[in-house]
Amino acid sequence: MKQLTDQIGTSHLFESTPCRIVSLVPSQTELLFDLGLEDQIVGITKFCVHPKHLLKTKKIVGGTKQVHFDKIKALQPDIIICNKEENTLEMVQELSAIAPVWVTNVVTITDNSQMITDFGLLFDKTIEAQTLNQSIDLVLADFKTFIAAIPPQKAAYFIWKKPYMVAGSGTFINKLLQLNRFINFFRTQSRYPEIVVDSSTRFEAVDLVLLSSEPYPFKNQDVAEFASFFPNAKIRLVDGEYFSWHGSRLLKAIPYFKKWHQELFLNI
Repeated sequence: MKQLTDQIGTSHLFESTPCRIVSLVPSQTELLFDLGLEDQIVGITKFCVHPKHLLKTKKIVGGTKQVHFDKIKALQPDIIICNKEENTLEMVQELSAIAPVWVTNVVTITDNSQMITDFGLLFDKTIEAQTLNQSIDLVLADFKTFIAAIPPQKAAYFIWKKPYMVAGSGTFINKLLQLNRFINFFRTQSRYPEIVVDSSTRFEAVDLVLLSSEPYPFKNQDVAEFASFFPNAKIRLVDGEYFSWHGSRLLKAIPYFKKWHQELFLNI
């Protein structure tokens, strides 16, 4: 018997360790795999692309915003893993009639560490979780030493087009921008605000524009378009998984950030 509280404050009581897991968050599916829980995962979303082979070996139950409740119920899960940002409240409420729904809420790197620790406790993978957190701490410490030599940049991080949307405060993206010594130009706005970007718009104070590969897949042709809106900025396409996925992806993100800075600012 174990009683644990998830990251939105919901208390759960488990008579035994959950063995059949449905994960409705791509980054958390990757984390479960990296903790050695592949065999326990029975259902995932169509966006759970890491590791790729899970799309062939696990039951696909829908996306992150819409799922097939009947398919999830048929899998007889012991637990369903959701996220406050990725999944809707209505989904969580309906899923709760099928199995306990564990909801994560990752806005900071500390939240990320806590989520990993929680999964270790939930699934009897405490050693694996501790090892993963220690590995992340080590690469973070090294990166913070490296990044200290690079001057801060005012940055805008775009996640969507038509309408244009950026990452504001209160997001994991914003925290990773801070980690990279980027000053989020839209930090005074919360979550993912829509902004006006048109022929009359000129954001001259922005040093760097980051166009994410997800959820909107910005392409090379978008770079030229943004150059007229941000005349003094470097405009770069970035891999959105490294800036927005939490969990074990952070361990992979740090080398990506380091290489990116070396190419962009240090000409290495």
